[in-house]
Amino acid sequence: MSAEIQVIIVNFNAGETLSRCVQSVLSSREKVSITVVDNASVDGSTEEIQSLFGQLENVEILCNDKNIGFSRAVNTAARLGDEELLLILNPDCELLSGALGYLQQALEHDPLAALSGPTVVDRAGVVQKGTLRRFPDPWNSLVTLTGLWRLGRWFPAFKGVNRHHSSLPDSNTTVEAVSGACMLVRRKAFEDAGSMDEGYGLHGEDLDLMYRLQQQGNHCVFVPAARVFHQQGVSSRSRPLWVHRQKHLGMQRFFHKFQAQRYPLPVRWLVIAGIWLRYLLTLPRVLLRN
Repeated sequence: MSAEIQVIIVNFNAGETLSRCVQSVLSSREKVSITVVDNASVDGSTEEIQSLFGQLENVEILCNDKNIGFSRAVNTAARLGDEELLLILNPDCELLSGALGYLQQALEHDPLAALSGPTVVDRAGVVQKGTLRRFPDPWNSLVTLTGLWRLGRWFPAFKGVNRHHSSLPDSNTTVEAVSGACMLVRRKAFEDAGSMDEGYGLHGEDLDLMYRLQQQGNHCVFVPAARVFHQQGVSSRSRPLWVHRQKHLGMQRFFHKFQAQRYPLPVRWLVIAGIWLRYLLTLPRVLLRN
């Protein structure tokens, strides 16, 4: 029986979390092929999975001599497979029991769903911020940045980008966006949308893909029964300042690409200024954390 799902894992210095990620996929009941793309890691993580899993027929390890970026790495791996479904999975994630099956079933039961995403949790089982999201726009981004999203429980106009964990649906639900840490995508829809936008350095490319899928008449579905553990920030800890900058460049690119033309020039300037003000305000926290 041929594999049904191509799992793509892009690695950059993910350490021991990478081997746990691969093992969690192999422990799933679904037929999978795994493509690990290593972006010139120097922490021994790739050598470890070569030792542990390199002999398996359904595990392929591609090693780049430089960091070609997340989106380009995903696209490179996707071109090598022909499975109907793609699972784009962060190397610091672990699929919990039954997760992949629930995600696959959600797409099988909803022909217009191009992408399904799980409940993303930490080790304590607490749902992580970003599990369920709205597409960012100037207003809901401002509401999120200022903390006014807390008023969204009583005033819908103040709902921010992220959906609070206490209000997550308990059954499969059509949504704007899910976490980019784990996304199961129909290959045809992925290719029809133009694959991942390689113009993003890191961060924002997941929302960009979901937005383009929506533009072509498809949608995302949130699958609460599928649960995935995510140890956030593992690949980012070796270059925190670069990652912090890329987050904000991603916000800027998303706005310019999909939304800027809706607003007069002064509003565009304010949005871009707001993005980089946020960068400056959150920079000390990044420096202190590292």
